[in-house]
Amino acid sequence: MRVEIRGGRILWPDGTIEEGSLAIEGGRIAGPTRATGLCAHRVIDARGLLVLPGIVDLHGDAFERQIMPRPGVEVSLAVALQETDLQVVGNGITTAFHAITWSWEPGLRGREMAYRLRDAITTMKPRLAADTHIHLRHETFNLDAVDEIIDWLAEGSVRLLAFNDHTPEIHARINTPVRLQKYAERAHLSVEDFTALLRRVWERRAEVPDANRRLARAAARARIASASHDDETAQMRQQFHALGCGISEFPKTVDAAATARDLGDPIVLGAPNVMRGGSHNGSIGATPMIEQGMCQILASDYYYPSLLHAAFRLAREGVLPFHKAWALISANPAHAAGMTDRGSIRPGARADFVLVDDEQPALPRVMATVVAGRPVFQANRLLAAGF
Repeated sequence: MRVEIRGGRILWPDGTIEEGSLAIEGGRIAGPTRATGLCAHRVIDARGLLVLPGIVDLHGDAFERQIMPRPGVEVSLAVALQETDLQVVGNGITTAFHAITWSWEPGLRGREMAYRLRDAITTMKPRLAADTHIHLRHETFNLDAVDEIIDWLAEGSVRLLAFNDHTPEIHARINTPVRLQKYAERAHLSVEDFTALLRRVWERRAEVPDANRRLARAAARARIASASHDDETAQMRQQFHALGCGISEFPKTVDAAATARDLGDPIVLGAPNVMRGGSHNGSIGATPMIEQGMCQILASDYYYPSLLHAAFRLAREGVLPFHKAWALISANPAHAAGMTDRGSIRPGARADFVLVDDEQPALPRVMATVVAGRPVFQANRLLAAGF
């Protein structure tokens, strides 16, 4: 089907924004067109709107709130994923990575839920509007799962692998049962049973480095990008870089981030941090890191609308030119994930777009989202215009 986007202000790869029209054929960008009389099965009237590359979100876990809207209350995974998909495309995200944590803990982040989510996403994928993938967050002390995860990588179930290492932080609280309460509740265990499990897991800590090496090699064989999560030191980033783990996700210190920058490893920080003007938990501020060249990618983390608003805020406050701010949520994450077919508006690329009303720069609004040439979200104005 031929689609034409007419009259929008298009963001081109060189950073210029010019009014024009785009032809889409077979889900790909056929190229710019000046003519308005070309035969198109569908015309998208983008007059007055920005036409931007679709947002690529490498790390979003807000779907967990759809699964469990209240503690202990779980809804159907199909319903949760469908609702999440509406939120995703409604906020201009055309490629979504659902960050699934597979830990040694049972419950929401345990083995059973990991398998259920993988199977649900695989089953639902044809129904989902966004191009949806799994970002597997492997807890490094989850040693019993290593062989299974290697199988997942080989069969293509995972599109991004992250190494999480929260166990030392949890173990530091082992002699203070009240501080383990929230972890025990999340795992659906008593504090006593959770403490016993934690002790057994901690006893195997010497096995973790070899397991990390095996998983990193498996990801490389499968040509899957990998990331380390919460790098605390320069040494930690260097170690993961040596494993071929080329993305630094949410580094916790400036030293770790600076090392990643010097190694040429893209750094992922949270868009909510930029949107809100700082971290919600006292972590390093994303905006100063961007100013120092220590952040190449923003991710939605826990709030899908943050990507759009973060990019506009960075441009509005003069932190980055608009095209570079938008690259943090489009071209840069696409490149880091090895997705060379998207992230910018160019002939031959996937026709993934978000149309934005920027009349109020402090409150940009997604008016339409197009995934692989197919309109999947449209606001009332465009519906009324015959979109």
